[in-house]
Amino acid sequence: MAPQDGLTSTLIRPEFAAPRPLRSIPLLKVDDLSVAYGAHQVVTDVGFELGRGESLALIGESGSGKSTIARAVLRLLPSGSRASGRVSFDGQEILRMPERGFRPLRGRAIGFVPQDPGNSLNPVRTIGAQAHEAAALLDEPDRAMRKQLILDILAQVGLDNPQRVYDSYPHQLSGGMLQRVLIGLAILPRPSLLVADEPTSALDVTIQKRILDLLSRLQDELSISLLLITHDLAIAAERADTLVVLKDGIVQETGRTTAVFASPASTYARKLHADVPALNPDRYAGLRDPGFRRAKAEPPKIEVSAVTKTFTLDGQTLTAVDSVSFGVPAGTTHALVGESGSGKTTTIRLLLGLEQPDAGTITVAGEQLNGRSPTELRAAWRHLQLIYQNPFTSLDPTWKVEQLIREPLDRFRIGTGQERDERVHKALADVGLGQHLLARKPGALSGGQRQRVAIARALVLKPDVIVLDEPTSALDVSVQADIVEVLLSLQAELGLTYVFVSHDLALVRQLAHTVSVMHRGRIVEHGTVTDIFDNPRQPYTCSLLASIPSGVTDVADAPQPQLIVAAE
Repeated sequence: MAPQDGLTSTLIRPEFAAPRPLRSIPLLKVDDLSVAYGAHQVVTDVGFELGRGESLALIGESGSGKSTIARAVLRLLPSGSRASGRVSFDGQEILRMPERGFRPLRGRAIGFVPQDPGNSLNPVRTIGAQAHEAAALLDEPDRAMRKQLILDILAQVGLDNPQRVYDSYPHQLSGGMLQRVLIGLAILPRPSLLVADEPTSALDVTIQKRILDLLSRLQDELSISLLLITHDLAIAAERADTLVVLKDGIVQETGRTTAVFASPASTYARKLHADVPALNPDRYAGLRDPGFRRAKAEPPKIEVSAVTKTFTLDGQTLTAVDSVSFGVPAGTTHALVGESGSGKTTTIRLLLGLEQPDAGTITVAGEQLNGRSPTELRAAWRHLQLIYQNPFTSLDPTWKVEQLIREPLDRFRIGTGQERDERVHKALADVGLGQHLLARKPGALSGGQRQRVAIARALVLKPDVIVLDEPTSALDVSVQADIVEVLLSLQAELGLTYVFVSHDLALVRQLAHTVSVMHRGRIVEHGTVTDIFDNPRQPYTCSLLASIPSGVTDVADAPQPQLIVAAE
């Protein structure tokens, strides 16, 4: 059996192939945990139990206290924080245990998989060099044997060329491969508990499914208990035995997954359920569909015809975009979907004039864009704007919100000073933000507020076309729902045309009118959202759709959830 097809039994060392322990004795027990950062209370009286070999998900939006609870379990709370209550691991109280006593548990007995593999691995050291740090936790003095165990674990987590991965630097591997490396290093010492903090939030839907399948398989075969931290109720419902729903550091609801998912008892859990795109595909139909019906008779606002782009890498020619064609009617949203490396980003760079195609044509509002000089493109950019994936890196952290939104008007010298001020205020109001935020800098805004500022900055020029490059991938589902409603409301009001790039197919179904599925630089399927999602014709499209988390399906006879009385 190939490693990527599943875990091979030969890679599981006999001494670790013990039968799953009794589930009645909790491995991890948290009682009345409260954590404060300075004067700010972030977690209040949280309690839960995690059985041996079981999985528990902490769910909630940013600021709900999920990661703080995980840091308390791992004893990684920042200096200056205060924690009270009791955290017991395998019968030992660890919250007040001296660091010298806890250090042998961290890594060996309690493993950790962080959210962002790009920031969790040293970019100037090879994977192998960093893996030996984890291997040092093993009771194996021979370095050659430790290397073999590292190669075995890399194969065990589905990396089909372990030696190449071992010799590679982090930048030479994809995000999905890096996440598998982190999982492998975390389970190398065979911990009893694995804490996974949003392990798939930045990954494509198919890679996400593979990573979650891997965690579930490892949990089952190695009797690992899994503490999963996520903001996605659908993922939690598919992967956890028990859910703990948090808001503002307070438990809103807890219980077996089937019960909480089938009939959430708290107001907040019901809101989370409503905000998950996979569970509510038609939530925005009232905003989306009327404009699409009107636009069908309109000529295309965007036409991409037989566009091809190649790059030369290490002496080899790579075709990133291969004869791609699609049209977007005015006032509608067209989505480009596919895995990393499918050609989505190169396609939108061609559309924006940031790259020039080797062949084919690109027209916006009847004007051909390819072949123009940067000076000629400048006028087109006024009507063709881009909203980036990460608003924190796309907004100058030293500028105030007013400066950020006003800058495009200053660059294009549009209107008088008073007229620019008026347009800045209107753009801010259009995205649902108050004027009191004009004097703030990005660091003083939440993630959702920053993304709204990025949208306002794009809108202030009154463009006809906006390219949305994964605009909500870094946001919680609740904030994402707010942003999607803003985008669709503005489209309905202003007749905007969107090109939407995303790996979140459930969100695409909510937001887009038409879809192009890209695979290895080519469009393998194209049509309306209904056609693609309800009647996919290509195996690749089917595999993408099958990867969308759908939550618990068997909810019959589920026990009722336990509602914790909390301020809502």
